Amino acid sequence: MGTAKLYVLFLYSLLLFSAVTAAELCNPDDKNVLLQIKQAFNNPYLLASWKSDTDCCTDWYQVECDSTTNRIISLTIFDGELSGQIPDVVGNLPYLQTLEFRHLSDVRGSIPTTVSQLSNLKLLRLSYLNLTGSIPPSLGNLTGLTFLELSSNDLTGAIPSTLSSLENLDAIHLDGNQLTGRIPDSFGFFNGKVPDLYLSGNSLTGPVPTTLGKLNFTTIDLSRNLLTGDASFLFGKNKALQQIDLSRNLFEFDFSKLDFPAGLTNLDVNHNKIYGSLPQDLTELNLQLLNVSYNNLCGMIPQGGKLQSFDQTSYFNNRCLCGSPLQACSK
Repeated sequence: MGTAKLYVLFLYSLLLFSAVTAAELCNPDDKNVLLQIKQAFNNPYLLASWKSDTDCCTDWYQVECDSTTNRIISLTIFDGELSGQIPDVVGNLPYLQTLEFRHLSDVRGSIPTTVSQLSNLKLLRLSYLNLTGSIPPSLGNLTGLTFLELSSNDLTGAIPSTLSSLENLDAIHLDGNQLTGRIPDSFGFFNGKVPDLYLSGNSLTGPVPTTLGKLNFTTIDLSRNLLTGDASFLFGKNKALQQIDLSRNLFEFDFSKLDFPAGLTNLDVNHNKIYGSLPQDLTELNLQLLNVSYNNLCGMIPQGGKLQSFDQTSYFNNRCLCGSPLQACSK
């Protein structure tokens, strides 16, 4: 083949390559939705890379496209200045698997109910924002969710019982809001995985549903609420429980009758009305955290295991608890 023909072939290949690379990968419907989201937030600097004349799959930050379909599968906006409400149009990204708005300066308003249309969603994180209103019960339709975090907002109202329909959840974070009412009975009937449960820092009232005692939770955090009554059924010798925080509530039960799971590492029940004594079984646990202060406990702190590795703040302000690291018991 002559030099001239080789040169022509090279030019043709170069032009063909340029044409292919110039072709936009981003789905036009997805791109239009993202531009509407940008406009709803008044075209912030945080979304400066979202330009109508560039490819959202290759040139835009905070988004990710599927390598096969080129549809938007991830929208993650976090750690920056963003002001406004999450627009309803966010529900028009049908292939979305991850949706995150977190640690943003002034994202307010309610959770759009259109989020419930995102049937492929696996991770939903709307946290450290200024969201108000109630949790949409329709979020229970997102049965593919493996992670739900709505923590550190100003959400109000009751916890929707429909969230127990989320059978694939690894964790549910509703902590740090202003939620009221009772923990739903349905939370004792998760249809599938038993998620780590974080409900701390709300204004939940009433007793913990006994149905929760039938499930094998790994982590439960019910701290800093107004919960009452008996929570001893959350414990059990054969349970998988590793971390439990019941602190700063109004729980009242006999601590001496508890059976502790062998894998329990974090136990915090401070600031309640718990009575009885500390069981000898506590010395058999590999505890990393222990706090039983500000209760009505009595008797001698068992000697051995990890119990003396904690200082007196883990034990003080009980009715008549004594022994190391507190003062010696009177004879």
